[in-house]
Amino acid sequence: MLRFFINIIPKIISFIVLFLGALIILSPLFVVLYTSFTPTGRNSFTLDYYQQAWEMGNFILAFFNSALVAIAVTLSQIITSALAGYALARLEFRGKNFILLLIIATLVIPIQLLVIPIFLILRNAHLINTYWALILPSAANGFGIFLMRQYFKTIPIELEQAAELDGANQLQIIWHILLPLAKPAVITLFLFTFIGEWNDLFKPLVFTSNPQLITVQLALASFQEQFTSNWSLLMAAVVIATIPVILLFILGQKQFIEGIGTTGLKN
Repeated sequence: MLRFFINIIPKIISFIVLFLGALIILSPLFVVLYTSFTPTGRNSFTLDYYQQAWEMGNFILAFFNSALVAIAVTLSQIITSALAGYALARLEFRGKNFILLLIIATLVIPIQLLVIPIFLILRNAHLINTYWALILPSAANGFGIFLMRQYFKTIPIELEQAAELDGANQLQIIWHILLPLAKPAVITLFLFTFIGEWNDLFKPLVFTSNPQLITVQLALASFQEQFTSNWSLLMAAVVIATIPVILLFILGQKQFIEGIGTTGLKN
């Protein structure tokens, strides 16, 4: 009996600590949800604020634009990251390590520092106020390249050699062998990129001024400017903007954890 208590007490303490930590972290979400359903100064619950927020924020158009941009950027990053990651993981060429260091160095450079040259390039290409202005600046990413490179190095090279003996070229090897085996890394990159683009306010704010290109974050920003006195309406808009990324993360969390856990610092 004593041994039972000795074994169970640490588990109970761990559970209590984790439960309190989760409660503290999730408490802001509970406040947002409660406020979005409760009229100011009342205790009754209503869905009216969600209907008002959906219509006033033009979230149908905003969801379409944000989804289009996020999916386009995500697919572009998966393609560029897979190709560059394969080259850095498998091919031998002069300056490979230096190029890898440069790619890693880009991770510490925020887009805000590059906004002027990017804006000038987009303007000279007549891409301002187009979807391309929101897609092209993020079409490739150093994190994605590094992630795919690290995962590819965990895959036995013998599989590729066997495919080469069967007559497969490098693109076929990437598409039919490496990418299916690197599914956790691909899903991890998909989640990181999609959520990042969905939550991005900077690019739509700087590179677009056309109301038809409004994104979810621009719609949410307009609520913050107009309805700071109506907290229930503002919180309803926040919930609407947040639900898609929460659902997406819930669906892909298993592969996300596996992808992060298996892409360590492998030389």
